[in-house]
Amino acid sequence: MVKLAFGSFGDSFSLASIRCYVAEFIATLLFVFAGVGSAIAFSKVTEGGALDPAGLVAVAVAHAFALFVGVAMAANVSGGHLNPAVTFGLAIGGHITILTGFFYWIAQVLGSVVACLLLQFTTNGMSIPAHGVASGMNAIEGIVMEIVITFALVYTVYATAADPKKGQIGIIAPIAIGFIVGANILAAGPFSGGSMNPARSFGPAIVSGDLSQSWIYWVGPLIGGGLAGLVYGDIFIESYTPVPASDSYA
Repeated sequence: MVKLAFGSFGDSFSLASIRCYVAEFIATLLFVFAGVGSAIAFSKVTEGGALDPAGLVAVAVAHAFALFVGVAMAANVSGGHLNPAVTFGLAIGGHITILTGFFYWIAQVLGSVVACLLLQFTTNGMSIPAHGVASGMNAIEGIVMEIVITFALVYTVYATAADPKKGQIGIIAPIAIGFIVGANILAAGPFSGGSMNPARSFGPAIVSGDLSQSWIYWVGPLIGGGLAGLVYGDIFIESYTPVPASDSYA
Protein backbone atom coordinates (compact mmCIF):
# COMPACT_ATOMS: atom_id res chain seq x y z
CA MET A 1 0.00 0.00 0.00
CA VAL A 2 1.44 3.36 -1.03
CA LYS A 3 2.09 5.63 1.95
CA LEU A 4 3.10 8.82 0.16
CA ALA A 5 2.92 11.99 2.23
CA PHE A 6 3.54 15.43 0.75
CA GLY A 7 5.09 16.98 3.86
CA SER A 8 5.41 20.63 4.82
CA PHE A 9 7.73 23.41 3.75
CA GLY A 10 8.57 24.06 7.38
CA ASP A 11 9.94 20.56 7.82
CA SER A 12 11.67 20.50 4.44
CA PHE A 13 13.48 23.79 5.09
CA SER A 14 14.39 23.14 8.71
CA LEU A 15 18.05 23.21 9.73
CA ALA A 16 18.03 19.43 10.13
CA SER A 17 16.65 18.96 6.59
CA ILE A 18 19.22 21.32 5.09
CA ARG A 19 21.96 19.31 6.79
CA CYS A 20 20.48 16.21 5.15
CA TYR A 21 20.64 17.82 1.71
CA VAL A 22 24.25 18.84 2.23
CA ALA A 23 25.12 15.32 3.42
CA GLU A 24 23.45 13.81 0.34
CA PHE A 25 25.27 16.24 -1.95
CA ILE A 26 28.69 15.48 -0.49
CA ALA A 27 28.22 11.71 -0.26
CA THR A 28 26.81 11.45 -3.80
CA LEU A 29 29.63 13.63 -5.15
CA LEU A 30 32.27 11.38 -3.59
CA PHE A 31 30.52 8.20 -4.72
CA VAL A 32 30.16 9.36 -8.33
CA PHE A 33 33.70 10.75 -8.39
CA ALA A 34 35.08 7.34 -7.42
CA GLY A 35 32.66 5.34 -9.57
CA VAL A 36 32.95 7.33 -12.79
CA GLY A 37 36.61 7.96 -12.03
CA SER A 38 37.27 4.21 -12.01
CA ALA A 39 35.86 3.95 -15.54
CA ILE A 40 37.98 6.90 -16.69
CA ALA A 41 41.06 5.39 -15.03
CA PHE A 42 40.49 2.11 -16.87
CA SER A 43 40.30 3.99 -20.16
CA LYS A 44 43.51 5.80 -19.26
CA VAL A 45 45.57 2.72 -18.37
CA THR A 46 44.31 0.77 -21.39
CA GLU A 47 44.71 3.74 -23.73
CA GLY A 48 41.03 3.81 -24.58
CA GLY A 49 40.59 0.05 -24.85
CA ALA A 50 37.17 -1.57 -24.56
CA LEU A 51 36.07 -2.68 -21.12
CA ASP A 52 37.30 -6.25 -20.57
CA PRO A 53 36.41 -8.72 -17.76
CA ALA A 54 39.14 -7.39 -15.48
CA GLY A 55 38.00 -3.83 -16.09
CA LEU A 56 34.40 -4.76 -15.34
CA VAL A 57 35.45 -6.28 -12.02
CA ALA A 58 37.55 -3.22 -11.17
CA VAL A 59 34.68 -0.83 -11.91
CA ALA A 60 32.21 -2.97 -9.94
CA VAL A 61 34.53 -3.13 -6.93
CA ALA A 62 35.15 0.64 -7.07
CA HIS A 63 31.40 1.33 -7.05
CA ALA A 64 30.82 -1.17 -4.23
CA PHE A 65 33.55 0.32 -2.04
CA ALA A 66 32.57 3.92 -2.80
CA LEU A 67 28.88 3.30 -2.09
CA PHE A 68 29.67 1.44 1.12
CA VAL A 69 31.67 4.43 2.36
CA GLY A 70 29.14 6.98 1.05
CA VAL A 71 26.20 5.30 2.76
CA ALA A 72 28.16 4.92 5.99
CA MET A 73 29.25 8.57 6.06
CA ALA A 74 25.74 9.95 5.44
CA ALA A 75 23.64 7.35 7.27
CA ASN A 76 23.48 9.18 10.59
CA VAL A 77 22.58 12.50 8.96
CA SER A 78 20.38 11.90 5.92
CA GLY A 79 19.92 8.14 5.91
CA GLY A 80 22.57 7.71 3.21
CA HIS A 81 20.35 7.45 0.12
CA LEU A 82 22.79 8.78 -2.56
CA ASN A 83 20.23 7.73 -5.16
CA PRO A 84 16.86 9.15 -6.31
CA ALA A 85 15.53 5.59 -6.76
CA VAL A 86 16.30 4.79 -3.12
CA THR A 87 14.66 8.03 -2.02
CA PHE A 88 11.59 7.25 -4.14
CA GLY A 89 11.37 3.70 -2.83
CA LEU A 90 11.54 4.96 0.75
CA ALA A 91 8.92 7.64 -0.01
CA ILE A 92 6.58 4.90 -1.27
CA GLY A 93 6.92 3.21 2.11
CA GLY A 94 6.34 6.43 4.04
CA HIS A 95 9.91 6.85 5.28
CA ILE A 96 10.37 10.30 3.71
CA THR A 97 7.91 12.92 2.44
CA ILE A 98 7.56 13.82 -1.23
CA LEU A 99 8.73 17.40 -0.67
CA THR A 100 11.83 16.45 1.30
CA GLY A 101 12.52 13.65 -1.17
CA PHE A 102 12.41 16.16 -4.03
CA PHE A 103 15.16 18.20 -2.39
CA TYR A 104 17.12 14.99 -1.83
CA TRP A 105 16.89 14.44 -5.60
CA ILE A 106 18.23 17.93 -6.28
CA ALA A 107 21.15 17.41 -3.89
CA GLN A 108 21.97 14.01 -5.38
CA VAL A 109 21.85 15.20 -8.99
CA LEU A 110 23.93 18.28 -8.20
CA GLY A 111 26.48 16.11 -6.41
CA SER A 112 26.75 13.88 -9.48
CA VAL A 113 27.13 16.79 -11.91
CA VAL A 114 29.79 18.49 -9.78
CA ALA A 115 31.67 15.19 -9.44
CA CYS A 116 31.77 14.77 -13.21
CA LEU A 117 32.86 18.38 -13.74
CA LEU A 118 35.68 17.84 -11.24
CA LEU A 119 36.69 14.63 -13.01
CA GLN A 120 36.74 16.38 -16.36
CA PHE A 121 38.93 19.14 -14.92
CA THR A 122 41.33 16.93 -12.96
CA THR A 123 41.84 14.46 -15.84
CA ASN A 124 42.76 17.24 -18.27
CA GLY A 125 39.54 17.01 -20.24
CA MET A 126 39.18 13.24 -20.63
CA SER A 127 35.72 12.22 -21.81
CA ILE A 128 33.13 11.34 -19.20
CA PRO A 129 31.55 7.95 -20.00
CA ALA A 130 27.74 8.09 -20.06
CA HIS A 131 25.49 5.10 -19.51
CA GLY A 132 23.82 3.49 -22.52
CA VAL A 133 22.36 0.11 -23.38
CA ALA A 134 24.64 -2.31 -25.19
CA SER A 135 24.62 -2.76 -28.94
CA GLY A 136 21.91 -5.25 -29.89
CA MET A 137 19.69 -4.32 -26.94
CA ASN A 138 16.69 -2.03 -27.14
CA ALA A 139 15.45 0.53 -24.64
CA ILE A 140 12.74 -1.75 -23.22
CA GLU A 141 15.27 -4.47 -22.46
CA GLY A 142 17.50 -1.91 -20.80
CA ILE A 143 14.62 -0.59 -18.70
CA VAL A 144 13.63 -4.07 -17.55
CA MET A 145 17.23 -4.84 -16.62
CA GLU A 146 17.41 -1.61 -14.59
CA ILE A 147 14.07 -2.38 -12.93
CA VAL A 148 15.31 -5.77 -11.73
CA ILE A 149 18.67 -4.64 -10.40
CA THR A 150 17.27 -1.49 -8.78
CA PHE A 151 14.56 -3.59 -7.14
CA ALA A 152 17.37 -5.71 -5.67
CA LEU A 153 19.18 -2.61 -4.40
CA VAL A 154 16.17 -0.92 -2.77
CA TYR A 155 14.92 -4.24 -1.38
CA THR A 156 18.35 -4.60 0.26
CA VAL A 157 18.06 -1.07 1.66
CA TYR A 158 14.71 -1.96 3.21
CA ALA A 159 15.90 -5.29 4.56
CA THR A 160 19.05 -3.94 6.18
CA ALA A 161 18.30 -0.31 7.01
CA ALA A 162 14.55 0.51 6.93
CA ASP A 163 12.95 -2.56 8.49
CA PRO A 164 11.89 -1.84 12.12
CA LYS A 165 12.73 -5.39 13.18
CA LYS A 166 16.20 -5.44 11.61
CA GLY A 167 17.89 -5.27 15.01
CA GLN A 168 21.67 -5.52 14.87
CA ILE A 169 21.71 -6.23 11.13
CA GLY A 170 21.53 -2.45 10.63
CA ILE A 171 25.25 -2.33 11.43
CA ILE A 172 26.06 -4.12 8.17
CA ALA A 173 23.61 -2.15 6.02
CA PRO A 174 26.27 -0.08 4.18
CA ILE A 175 28.27 -3.23 3.44
CA ALA A 176 25.24 -5.11 2.11
CA ILE A 177 24.16 -2.13 -0.01
CA GLY A 178 27.64 -1.76 -1.47
CA PHE A 179 27.86 -5.50 -2.18
CA ILE A 180 24.53 -5.66 -4.03
CA VAL A 181 25.54 -2.72 -6.21
CA GLY A 182 28.88 -4.34 -7.04
CA ALA A 183 27.21 -7.67 -7.83
CA ASN A 184 24.57 -6.00 -10.00
CA ILE A 185 27.21 -4.12 -11.99
CA LEU A 186 28.96 -7.43 -12.66
CA ALA A 187 25.66 -8.90 -13.87
CA ALA A 188 24.20 -5.95 -15.78
CA GLY A 189 27.19 -3.79 -16.67
CA PRO A 190 27.76 -5.28 -20.13
CA PHE A 191 24.05 -4.95 -20.94
CA SER A 192 22.38 -1.85 -19.45
CA GLY A 193 25.45 -0.35 -17.78
CA GLY A 194 24.26 -1.41 -14.32
CA SER A 195 23.26 2.05 -13.14
CA MET A 196 20.46 1.55 -10.56
CA ASN A 197 20.83 5.25 -9.86
CA PRO A 198 19.36 8.13 -11.91
CA ALA A 199 21.81 10.60 -10.38
CA ARG A 200 24.82 8.38 -11.19
CA SER A 201 23.71 8.31 -14.84
CA PHE A 202 22.46 11.89 -15.14
CA GLY A 203 25.68 13.64 -14.07
CA PRO A 204 27.83 11.97 -16.76
CA ALA A 205 25.06 12.50 -19.34
CA ILE A 206 24.94 16.23 -18.61
CA VAL A 207 28.70 16.76 -18.59
CA SER A 208 29.33 14.60 -21.66
CA GLY A 209 26.42 16.19 -23.52
CA ASP A 210 24.95 12.78 -24.33
CA LEU A 211 21.36 12.76 -23.05
CA SER A 212 20.04 10.40 -25.71
CA GLN A 213 19.46 7.47 -23.35
CA SER A 214 19.30 9.34 -20.06
CA TRP A 215 15.55 8.74 -19.71
CA ILE A 216 16.11 4.97 -19.47
CA TYR A 217 18.04 5.48 -16.24
CA TRP A 218 15.20 7.44 -14.69
CA VAL A 219 12.33 5.21 -15.77
CA GLY A 220 13.89 1.83 -14.94
CA PRO A 221 15.39 2.62 -11.52
CA LEU A 222 12.35 4.59 -10.32
CA ILE A 223 9.99 1.74 -11.22
CA GLY A 224 12.31 -0.80 -9.59
CA GLY A 225 12.76 1.29 -6.45
CA GLY A 226 9.03 1.96 -6.16
CA LEU A 227 8.19 -1.73 -6.54
CA ALA A 228 10.68 -2.67 -3.83
CA GLY A 229 9.10 -0.12 -1.49
CA LEU A 230 5.65 -1.55 -2.17
CA VAL A 231 6.65 -5.21 -1.86
CA TYR A 232 8.83 -4.99 1.23
CA GLY A 233 6.63 -2.41 2.93
CA ASP A 234 3.37 -4.30 2.41
CA ILE A 235 4.51 -7.89 2.85
CA PHE A 236 7.11 -7.63 5.59
CA ILE A 237 6.85 -4.31 7.42
CA GLU A 238 3.02 -4.12 7.43
CA SER A 239 2.78 -7.58 8.99
CA TYR A 240 5.30 -6.76 11.69
CA THR A 241 4.03 -6.56 15.25
CA PRO A 242 6.57 -5.49 17.87
CA VAL A 243 7.19 -8.06 20.59
CA PRO A 244 5.71 -6.91 23.93
CA ALA A 245 8.35 -5.82 26.41
CA SER A 246 7.44 -8.64 28.81
CA ASP A 247 8.11 -11.22 26.08
CA SER A 248 11.41 -9.84 24.92
CA TYR A 249 14.75 -11.51 25.53
CA ALA A 250 16.24 -8.38 27.06
